[in-house]
Amino acid sequence: MNRKKKINSILKAKLKKQNAKLHKSNKPRYISKAERAKMEAEEQSQTAEQTSENVAETQTTDEA
Repeated sequence: MNRKKKINSILKAKLKKQNAKLHKSNKPRYISKAERAKMEAEEQSQTAEQTSENVAETQTTDEA
């Protein structure tokens, strides 16, 4: 009986590990502090460019 129990427990453990690998986690990917700062700087530069473009467009429409 002990031999059967041990074999079954080993097989169950293997199945459990395989199923765990199949199901991906819903946890978001880790982003380091440096990467977050870099992304934030890029966003700020993009918003600054957009605002300068908007200002330039409004000035050209006002002049016309």
